[in-house]
Amino acid sequence: MKFFAVLLLALSATCAQAVEVGERLASWTLLDQFDQPYSLNDELQVLLVARSMAGAKLLAAALDQQPKGYLEARKAVFLADISRMPSVIATAFAVPAMRDYNYRVMLDRSARIVPRYPVENDAVLWLQLQQGRVQAQQTFTQASALRDALEALAP
Repeated sequence: MKFFAVLLLALSATCAQAVEVGERLASWTLLDQFDQPYSLNDELQVLLVARSMAGAKLLAAALDQQPKGYLEARKAVFLADISRMPSVIATAFAVPAMRDYNYRVMLDRSARIVPRYPVENDAVLWLQLQQGRVQAQQTFTQASALRDALEALAP
């Protein structure tokens, strides 16, 4: 029994990956709210990650009043975990509502990608990238601080 407990702890530790500076992110492809695919690529400079509705609302508040294409102009992408949302709610209400956003949302419907990144439920993780490698990371819990950081990016 102890063997299985130790094995389970070891496996869970390897699954919960921390992103390290200098690390190259594993590639992935997800669909956005318009069912258009997006693949992580070397052009991306900022990956914004939210694990919950609270994180997504934080980003929405930071992007309030920004024009369509604001994130794309800054070579930034927003990745949201919607796996805990019941599929009926996601399909009938949430994803259609997201189509009104002025930015794309890469939807992780099965928690296949977001768990790779260490982000708290009520925050947005910012991964600064260069050629697919992590240069820096920070966590935002205030919309105003996230808005200021986005504004500092040259479009």
